[in-house]
Amino acid sequence: MLKNRLTQLIGVINNTICTQDEEIIGVDEGIKFSQELFQKCHENGGIIYVVGNGGSAGIASHFCNDLVKALQLASSTLVDSNLLTCMANDYGYEHSYSGSLKVLMKENDLLVAISSSGNSLNIINSVNVAQEKKAKVITLSGFKSINPLRKMGNINFWLNVSDYGLVETGHFFLLHTMVDLYNAYFSQKNSVAHAGKN
Repeated sequence: MLKNRLTQLIGVINNTICTQDEEIIGVDEGIKFSQELFQKCHENGGIIYVVGNGGSAGIASHFCNDLVKALQLASSTLVDSNLLTCMANDYGYEHSYSGSLKVLMKENDLLVAISSSGNSLNIINSVNVAQEKKAKVITLSGFKSINPLRKMGNINFWLNVSDYGLVETGHFFLLHTMVDLYNAYFSQKNSVAHAGKN
């Protein structure tokens, strides 16, 4: 049973669909483009906001830990219980994140929006705010190909499976890969640029 589940997960990862402004690109290319968005956000003094619900909120929190500790990039999940419940209570849960982002988000910031179904209104509304602020957006979703979140970001990762465990594990794997290969990617990129000047 475990081997079958692992085989399923490998298949989901291998069949991930990545789009850049609605154009299909390779997943490796999407990861590299995401890493460049992280770096650009950092260079411009921005903050990487990461939002999700339930299991996706756990992934968002872990990802923020990695961004801050491993990569030393400013990041926030907006899950302070007082702030989150204040926004949800006063404006409705669908605005639990977007209410804060309307105040906090700037053009040089970056939003990473995670929703297994791609249908969560509070995540979609967060993306809408980021777009209003002219900030860049990365989305991760799964389940149906027609989910709205899938086409809302500058870069989008969609996992073609209707299984929370596989979607969430796939999202976590993709985000961890971005972190794990971040320094190696920019070291290689800088080496190539330096070689081109010789």
